[in-house]
Amino acid sequence: MDDRAGENVNHLDVRAASLPPNTELLQGFEQQELDLVLGAARLRRFSAKSVITRQGEPAEQLLLLWRGRARYFFETIHGKKLILIWITPGHIFGGAALVAPRSRYLLSAEAVRDSTVLVWDGPTIRSLARRLPRLMANACQIAMNYLSWYVGAHAAFSSQTARERLAHILLGYAPSIGRSIPGGTELNVTNEELASAANISPYTTSRLISEWQMAGAIRKNRGKLVLRSGRRLFLT
Repeated sequence: MDDRAGENVNHLDVRAASLPPNTELLQGFEQQELDLVLGAARLRRFSAKSVITRQGEPAEQLLLLWRGRARYFFETIHGKKLILIWITPGHIFGGAALVAPRSRYLLSAEAVRDSTVLVWDGPTIRSLARRLPRLMANACQIAMNYLSWYVGAHAAFSSQTARERLAHILLGYAPSIGRSIPGGTELNVTNEELASAANISPYTTSRLISEWQMAGAIRKNRGKLVLRSGRRLFLT
């Protein structure tokens, strides 16, 4: 982690009641166990566009997004940045810190908005996992969810058209990073980010977005995209 990008936050008190409701890592814990785990964490704040974990670096910390928004990305050997899963409050990243002292991060994570995260160093989170088997069980379930996402994404890239891939990306983003507004779901995402996530060219993305606008499936709203009808995304 780049210490220059993060700021320690010492004056905030995180309690179980203030955690996002979908905090899978801590599901099924008793109050005493929650107090133990949360008491071992530090709070850090990251500004938008900060890289929080870096692909290939030692996995020294496990992090949980408390407030804000982040996302995973992978950098290819040619320097291309591939946008992967978005991280919303309650989700963890840097899970490799649970595995072994010499593990490395498989992906990078960056803050999309100003964000606050809970941070456990590797020895601390591994010690907690030994004391609390449910912690490791929950982490394994999270890993299975990520694997399921990867299998689905790989299958889509192998068998779906560009239109189908982009449509599924939009539908997948809607519940995780979308905001309900009158007339649809607003997504704060750029054409370039959509192109990267769907593994298609920016030109193809712009063309499909224009076609969907004409069909009434989406509309642009103050520079953001509003999904109006998921069904119309698949109409040619």
